[in-house]
Amino acid sequence: MTDRPRDFLDGISGALASEDDIIQLMLVTFIGLSCYNVAELVVLVPSTFRRWHGLYFWALLVTGCIGVVPYSIGFMMKFFTRADSVLSVTALSIGWWTMVTGQSVVLYLRLHLVLRDEGVLRRVLWLIVANVFLLHVPTTILTYGANIVHSGDKAWVWGYNAMEKIQLTGFTIQETLISTLYVVHTVKLLRLGAVVTTRPDARTIKYQLIGINCAFIAMDLMLLSLEYADFYAVQITLKGFVYSLKLKLEFVVLGRLVEIIQGSRDLISVAMADTLPLCSVTRQPATRECSEE
Repeated sequence: MTDRPRDFLDGISGALASEDDIIQLMLVTFIGLSCYNVAELVVLVPSTFRRWHGLYFWALLVTGCIGVVPYSIGFMMKFFTRADSVLSVTALSIGWWTMVTGQSVVLYLRLHLVLRDEGVLRRVLWLIVANVFLLHVPTTILTYGANIVHSGDKAWVWGYNAMEKIQLTGFTIQETLISTLYVVHTVKLLRLGAVVTTRPDARTIKYQLIGINCAFIAMDLMLLSLEYADFYAVQITLKGFVYSLKLKLEFVVLGRLVEIIQGSRDLISVAMADTLPLCSVTRQPATRECSEE
């Protein structure tokens, strides 16, 4: 029917074709970069936050260390070793749950800084919780079914491949929605905040924040395109790298956001006050200001 590697056809139950050296090298590179980005994250997060506590602080670390790393290692074991399927599938499943929903939680916590409507925030939270049951649970059941319980069964493989597209679409919509809300309300903050709008670089900051969040959306759409094009192996290994990169970009967003809210503390949501210790470098030479909202 086709000469493509079996992995591209069989989804998670397939083995990586040994003759495709370029694909193997590409996947190993993505996995290595994912783990490297998380290693940087482990250094950056504690050095950026003055106090090691708060939901945002732990969400970043947990998403990287318990999400991206087990996810990447799980697929490394699946594709390149003879490790027991139970071990590799369990590792990648735990990592996938933590990485994907953890990223949404990070975006949700950051949204508190610019959005004060508790009704909207509550609905976003319920969306994240609902998708755990609607998307994570059935995908995990089909993953174990296609690999362990009914290993190689075509019906389970087809079910998994269909659910993989559904869950990726659902989580892309979820993250796009949260990022869009953040952009819209950040622009409103810049327009309405009297202290903020007097900043000479307010327009530049606004464009940078919009650009970074558009990059988040573009990366998600790229993964979705690869999935619908049936480049499964590339998509799932690139996903770990993409999520690790998005976590690193969070520091850029955080730094620019701190610049915006300095001097405009009345615009910060009270709900975020006890969860996000901010540390930033001010524009005065040799002066470092850390503050806990």
